[in-house]
Formats: sequence, C-alpha cells, structure tokens
Amino acid sequence: MEWEVETVVYPGDFSRSAVRRLLVERAETGGWELSRLRIRPDGSRAVVLKRKVIRQRRSFSFV
Repeated sequence: MEWEVETVVYPGDFSRSAVRRLLVERAETGGWELSRLRIRPDGSRAVVLKRKVIRQRRSFSFV
C-alpha cells in the first residue's frame, strides 16, 4: 500500500481549536489522516498528514 504525505505548518498564533478545525476540514474533504504533529520551540505546529494512494486499473475495451 502506498501513502501520499503532506507537511503543513501552522503559525504559533493559531489557537489549538483553530488548528483542529482546519485539520478536520482537510480530513473530511481530502481524506487525509494525521500522521504526526510536532509543536516547535517557536510555538508553530508542524503537521504531517497522510492518505492512501488509490490507483485505477486500466479498463480494456474489446472491439
């Protein structure tokens, strides 16, 4: 199984509830899951999101 990974950084002046709302929105609309969240010394939050890569199989048409 393959995963697509994306890193997002939110500034330290964003409240905890604001970051939660933004992450919930990304999860509901894009299918992202939280992989890791780190709070940096400056107060910013580095968030690593992941989602499964779904490959479509080629459809063959018979003529």
